[in-house]
Amino acid sequence: MTLSMELLDRYFPNLTPEQRARFEQLAPLYTEWNARINVISRQDIENLEERHILHSLAIAKALQLKPGAKVLDLGTGGGFPGIPLAIFFPETHFTLVDGTGKKIRVVQEVADALGLKNVTAQHARVEELKMNGQFDFVLSRGVAPLDKLLVWSQRLLKKKHSHAYPNGIIALKGGDLRAEIKALPGKGETYSDVFPIREFFKEPFFDEKFVVYVQG
Repeated sequence: MTLSMELLDRYFPNLTPEQRARFEQLAPLYTEWNARINVISRQDIENLEERHILHSLAIAKALQLKPGAKVLDLGTGGGFPGIPLAIFFPETHFTLVDGTGKKIRVVQEVADALGLKNVTAQHARVEELKMNGQFDFVLSRGVAPLDKLLVWSQRLLKKKHSHAYPNGIIALKGGDLRAEIKALPGKGETYSDVFPIREFFKEPFFDEKFVVYVQG
């Protein structure tokens, strides 16, 4: 099973040959590992390009990560959004963390097979991380509400900002976000920005999905 590049070519026509080659390897790698260690549902593995890779890359449409930036993917599961973003931003370093050891094993094996030198995989819970002040951004996909993510992330973020957006959280979210945003400190007055993914990608899967930025 090779990855159809139709959607990636449509929305990211300027991928380098190395990036394309790595994206094309994702489907066979995840299909092989999913048969041994179930980290992606059967329905999703059959729609890997749309539901995992393109979904992850919505972050790249919303915010540009600079060379040398350090990003933490918290609760990465099988490596999303971290692995696709590490392919897309080869000069940004990604630390992918999950509390489930078998998932991190898959992440490490996929990163090794792709030759991603900008990926570190770590088996740990967020409370165990000893990485205070090391990251520009903390990524999350469906791990926890925004207010909880903010509490977990604040000690992990660098004090010095080097991007257009101050250091903070970048979360992939779905559905009605008003309650989550209102629950942020200061009754929702913490600075946040919401990017509807349907503005980037036209597929119906993305109709109620968003990239959410919250300042740390």
